[in-house]
Amino acid sequence: MRLHRNLVFATIDSLQLIFNEKKQADKVLKNTLKRDKRWGSRDRGFIAETTYDIVRWKRLYAKIADVKEPFKRDDLFRLFAVWATLRGIKLPDWNYFEGTPTRRIKGKFDELSAIRKYRESIPDWLDKTGEKELGNQWDKEIHSLNELAPVVLRVNTLKTSVKEVQNKLSELEIETKQLKNHPDALLLKERTNVFTTQLFKDGWFEVQDASSQRVARFLNPKSGMRVVDACAGAGGKTLHIASLMENKGQIIALDIYKNKLKELKRRAKRNGAHNIEPRVIESSKTIKKLFEKADKVLIDAPCSGLGILKRNPDAKWKLQPEFLTKIKQTQQELLQSYSRMVKPNGQLVYATCSILPSENNEQVKKFLTSEKGKDFSLLKEETILPSTSGFDGFYMALLQKK
Repeated sequence: MRLHRNLVFATIDSLQLIFNEKKQADKVLKNTLKRDKRWGSRDRGFIAETTYDIVRWKRLYAKIADVKEPFKRDDLFRLFAVWATLRGIKLPDWNYFEGTPTRRIKGKFDELSAIRKYRESIPDWLDKTGEKELGNQWDKEIHSLNELAPVVLRVNTLKTSVKEVQNKLSELEIETKQLKNHPDALLLKERTNVFTTQLFKDGWFEVQDASSQRVARFLNPKSGMRVVDACAGAGGKTLHIASLMENKGQIIALDIYKNKLKELKRRAKRNGAHNIEPRVIESSKTIKKLFEKADKVLIDAPCSGLGILKRNPDAKWKLQPEFLTKIKQTQQELLQSYSRMVKPNGQLVYATCSILPSENNEQVKKFLTSEKGKDFSLLKEETILPSTSGFDGFYMALLQKK
């Protein structure tokens, strides 16, 4: 593989923004990839994948390269040199790479691979938390969370069928396969930019991880019901609920962020989903108006996001122990408050994209023993582990109101 100067420089510039200016990796890359119109899909793929790789393995590479944050520009080139050497890529004769100790890099890599926090490239506190909560299972999970996330589509059954989308994509030379136990899903056999296809623009599918697709089905909404998606965000799961309800009934999509609901509106239009009503949570009154009015309520709670590190590798560097403590408080508050929207005989699903019991079943147990939770009982719960599913980590609990 020959390294091209402009692609390497674009990668270094992206890393500078992500590491030193603490910008979000996906947003940085979105801007970087627009920089040169002449770049083809392979060029853009190189920049994105290399940047994500170095972000994912930051701690390990920094230790091997013997550099510390904040990284100087020369330090970023050293990280890049470690990345290239470990992949067997010959470094070009540029000043930046002069005197790169290739053999020492490989030796150091072997030595550090025996220590989990370096091998899996994670902060000390996170390694301790994972081990404390998951015991021996933590080894498998953190290893799996460092693998590249597969690209999964969710077919929009309001407009089309899985088979039809599969055939149409095949005509575009995009090969997919159907997934067992995921009726609406198609897995891409090779990574490609599906957002440029007319099928996506026409609302025939969304990109949504297989585990995330399990949540709406776990809620099991029916046509004609009134459903509240209490933390709707930009509406990935809301749109899935709309298709399962065949556009019949009402979905009230709540969120505290107006801009996210605006994005949901745009996506709903593209998807042909007409039964969604976005509402900004401006105060506790928004929730009060809905007390005992919903057949089903989904609380897709804000969480550590540990289950989705495959696709957000920069999150492990931004996550802090105090955030984890704070978010657990928020999760319990949401359960206490939003559960009041469920009608007698109605149902509630509490879900997170975390694999930590303290954010998941322990929160549900705590809620069920509280004053507000005494009218609810647990029907079933499911933990999706990345190591066994190959997809994101998720937790879901279905609660029945008396």
